[in-house]
Amino acid sequence: MKSKLFKIVLILVLCGVGAFLLISAFKPESAPVSENQVVAVQRGDLTIDITGSGNLVLSLTEDLAFEISGTVEEVMVEEGESVEEGQVLAKLDTSEWDKEVITLERDQLQAEINLENAELPLDKAEEETTTTVTGDIRVTTTTDPKEIKIKELQVELAEARLEDTQEALEEALNASPEVTAPFDGFITKVNVDGGDEVKKGTVAVTIADPNKFEASILVSEMDILQVKLGGEASVQVDALQGMSLPAEVTHISPTATIQQGVVNYQVKVEVKPLETIMQEQQQARQETMESITQGELPERLRQAIEEGQITQEEAEEMMKQMQQGQAGQQGQVPTAIPEGFQLREGLTVTVSIIVDERNDIVLVPNGAITSQGRQTYVQVVSPDGTIEQRTITTGISDWQYTQVTEGLSEGEQVVVAQGTATTPATQQQRPPGGMFIPGMGPGGR
Repeated sequence: MKSKLFKIVLILVLCGVGAFLLISAFKPESAPVSENQVVAVQRGDLTIDITGSGNLVLSLTEDLAFEISGTVEEVMVEEGESVEEGQVLAKLDTSEWDKEVITLERDQLQAEINLENAELPLDKAEEETTTTVTGDIRVTTTTDPKEIKIKELQVELAEARLEDTQEALEEALNASPEVTAPFDGFITKVNVDGGDEVKKGTVAVTIADPNKFEASILVSEMDILQVKLGGEASVQVDALQGMSLPAEVTHISPTATIQQGVVNYQVKVEVKPLETIMQEQQQARQETMESITQGELPERLRQAIEEGQITQEEAEEMMKQMQQGQAGQQGQVPTAIPEGFQLREGLTVTVSIIVDERNDIVLVPNGAITSQGRQTYVQVVSPDGTIEQRTITTGISDWQYTQVTEGLSEGEQVVVAQGTATTPATQQQRPPGGMFIPGMGPGGR
């Protein structure tokens, strides 16, 4: 009985071992653990911004109203029409206005006559005296002071009436029966037609400056304290990738917008006019072209050579390329803004409000940094291949890079955790070579 039981147990053990070996034979081999990536510490530029989406709206619009009442004689413009400063847009029939001016002139003349008629009796009353001699007694009498007071009040009333008529006439003469454009722009709305009876203050047309646009975004309560009036910003037009326009923060709402418990504040930025941007770019490129024509190295090229970013030969080659591609154009360098491009109300834009910016700083990928308590570390690879854990001091940081203010030098090798994006800082944060030469590439942001 025991022998039979032993055989059964032995068979079960052998079956288990065989099954294990069979499963092991068909199990795929484990993938080898990937090694961490090693990157060199580089210098670059880092910008911290607050980003949000919005739509362009015209920032300078004005309702133009009639300054007097009357009948509309003619409207000279239509919606969408471009106008120049001082151009007459609409006018009233002046027949009634002319009659009103004549009436006010007569009122002023009558007020002057009334004042003179009031002053003469007063002067006479103040000068009148009567002397009577009775024996050795001489008696002198004058006008009753109460009567003089009454005449003085009559003069004051006449003076006030004259001032009123003068102001009314001056206001009528200064008011124009015409509505004129206060600046170059285009008409966005026409509210009246010829023959309409209008009152003083009736809006005739609305004008807008086509070169001034703004956009609004919502900024969270965590970020709003970093936003300052007059702060630098940029606007990216979604319909035209790659074109970023400089802007400025012009308004920060003092009240919050609260939706489902989320607190935000509206912030407006105004876009710099395209014409101004193009003029600035043209001037910068023309100055560069003059330096190239004279055979001088531009300042940024010289600085790049001094910092060891490029060699003298590379700088000269860049100048040759610029001479070949641009010198023949006599300064007519293409701009990043397409020819004929115009901003339009309603375009979707991405607004970036810059809250901090550092240039030419030591940068490491965020994946290379670890923290323990208040200490921050990186793994530095020595020339002999050994790894040293080193304490560093950090500055500003974005989603990809962190500034190192102490503990690391440019060119040192650090370990980056596997799976972390490690686009070189000089490519991500600034153009190759760490510089921007007008006409040769995008800016450093």
